Amino acid sequence: MTSKLTTQILRGSLRSSPGPSGLAGFTLPCRKIVLEYNDDWPSSKGAMDFARAGRLTQIAEQWPNVEVVLQEKPNRHPMLRAFYVNGKEKGISLRNMGIGEVAKKIKLVLDQSGKKHIHLKNRPIVAGSEESARGVWSALHVPRKSN
Repeated sequence: MTSKLTTQILRGSLRSSPGPSGLAGFTLPCRKIVLEYNDDWPSSKGAMDFARAGRLTQIAEQWPNVEVVLQEKPNRHPMLRAFYVNGKEKGISLRNMGIGEVAKKIKLVLDQSGKKHIHLKNRPIVAGSEESARGVWSALHVPRKSN
């Protein structure tokens, strides 16, 4: 019975709480970053060098509201996992990446909102039921400049 209570307390503590509200209050959508690496595999060299160079601690100091975790995972390629306030999780492989590429991926994860990407390129254009206030634009009705 006590073990169930302990796990509930731990799970409850991992939830993110709402931050300050108002104009000055901004809550970053990313709440936790986990950098997973393997000491034995050469594909983890960039992730290990990134952590050993102190860049991971710089990110933790720069973003104090984001939990930064460095975790060793044996027999696996390096991964960057991001957990967001909306409950979503995103994983990015860091296989054979250098220090600069790892930094770019961490910046990418911090800048994202955690929402699923919507591809707008192939979506159909839906015409509204009401006509536009300015009418329909046409290139044929634009006055030409004469030289």
